Amino acid sequence: MSPGPLRVRWLGRVRYRDALAVQHALFRRSGEHYLLLVEHPAVYTLGVSASLAHVLDDPESVGAELVRADRGGDVTYHGPGQLVGYPVLDVSLGPNAVPAYVGRVEGLVIDVLGDLGLRAGRLAGYPGVWVDHDGENPRKICAIGVRISRGRSMHGFALNVDPDLSMFSHIVPCGIPDRPVTSIVAEGIPTTIADVVDLVVARSGSLFANSEARRPVERQDATAAAPATAPGAVALRPIERRLAVAGVDTSQSVALRQPKPDWMRVEARMGQEYLALRRTMRALDLVTVCEEAGCPNIYECWADGTATFMINGERCTRACGFCLVDTRHPMPLDPGEPARVAEAVASMGLKHAVVTTVARDDLDDGGAAAFAATITEIRHRCPGTTVEVLISDCKGDERSLGLIFDAAPDVLNHNLETVLRLQRAVRPSASYARSLAVLARARAAGLLVKSGIILGMGEDDDEVLGALGDLAAVGVQVVTLGQYLRPSAAHLPVARYWRPEEFDALARAAREMGFLHVEASPLTRSSYHARQAVDATRIVADTA
Repeated sequence: MSPGPLRVRWLGRVRYRDALAVQHALFRRSGEHYLLLVEHPAVYTLGVSASLAHVLDDPESVGAELVRADRGGDVTYHGPGQLVGYPVLDVSLGPNAVPAYVGRVEGLVIDVLGDLGLRAGRLAGYPGVWVDHDGENPRKICAIGVRISRGRSMHGFALNVDPDLSMFSHIVPCGIPDRPVTSIVAEGIPTTIADVVDLVVARSGSLFANSEARRPVERQDATAAAPATAPGAVALRPIERRLAVAGVDTSQSVALRQPKPDWMRVEARMGQEYLALRRTMRALDLVTVCEEAGCPNIYECWADGTATFMINGERCTRACGFCLVDTRHPMPLDPGEPARVAEAVASMGLKHAVVTTVARDDLDDGGAAAFAATITEIRHRCPGTTVEVLISDCKGDERSLGLIFDAAPDVLNHNLETVLRLQRAVRPSASYARSLAVLARARAAGLLVKSGIILGMGEDDDEVLGALGDLAAVGVQVVTLGQYLRPSAAHLPVARYWRPEEFDALARAAREMGFLHVEASPLTRSSYHARQAVDATRIVADTA
């Protein structure tokens, strides 16, 4: 069978632990070929055979983490200004397979440095890439540390573009005490991370998986400047500037008052079931995302006796460009809220309860303990009810996420929301890589994992397929795709309306990727047909 395409992802600034979680998820999916390109916040990493004696100073004292990694090699430093590449690939096993693979990684870096006009090569007896490798003063410019197991690779290279080289003085880099460390800029070559990323992408396809590399979408934390405002022109609002940086032409967007297509029109059906549910919510002083986010399916879902409860208050600490939820300073948590949610679930006789939250970055645990308490209360009051949670990323904190995972919800949902290129424009306080890491950790914890993407904010077909591929690759089993609707003039404009047949095509493509259940239509939202999705995945699991 011929190898699949190499998917190259330039993810920007990513915590080491999050990148590792994504790598582990990709590692478990044989046949997928990825090259993750990242920068890390300051971190020292220890290979499996690394000596702690080579860590000379307390990492915290110099503003860095210390993480034990499952790669080869000794201790090294990762930080801003350094391009880190993680190829996660199928690797042919056989005699000298590991040295041969390391040689391929080194060869990629050597070729990229050559493209920049910097002569580099290998130094006998020392892995990595060296400047003046055949001279009197060899200097290490790129560390290599890999893991190969069951024919799959992890970890990779760390190329010094322009990092703070003094950070290497707090360790014995790679356990080599008598060889200096250098960078591309220190060697007199003016360049940027973005320039080096482009060169790596151009070279990577022929070296990994013998396939054509897919050019990565723009980094989500793009540092490019927005177009300058012409003299006398109206200055761009922050949300418009972020879209401009992401390459979205808002002059072609749908006008705010332009009539919606026929397929986006929803009839208001305020029947007895809807009115009864609203009375229940008001009596128990509860909030639903159905109302707060202006969901177009509220009449259908409430008439069906289904609702999504929003806990941790109704004020969000983030200001995503698509969301109508209140962003004023949040109020203290209500300790009685989990019990009231359980009472509402019992009163409504729900078979499947969905619980979501505003982002609470002001809390140490991001609101995770309240999720765990709500799950526990619902299970106590309604043991036959399945529970789905739609969580924030808890800033990627593993202990906070662990509180939710340990409560064992029947479905763990965390939305990717949009494609990589648009992340900073759409949700500036979030991260594509962090969201993938949350989903990867949830799947590793044995949960049924779900995610969703909103369309119509400036993405194209290939980017949506790429995002779906990323979700499938980290273990997501249920996915939702729906049309973005602009809540107000202060929110992101609608770039275009995706037609129903386009959603059908995406649904077919998603099923071919291996998702157990797909909801894709203009009116689909995260919790749309949530109970049916659980039932469908159970049927698939029972027949597998």
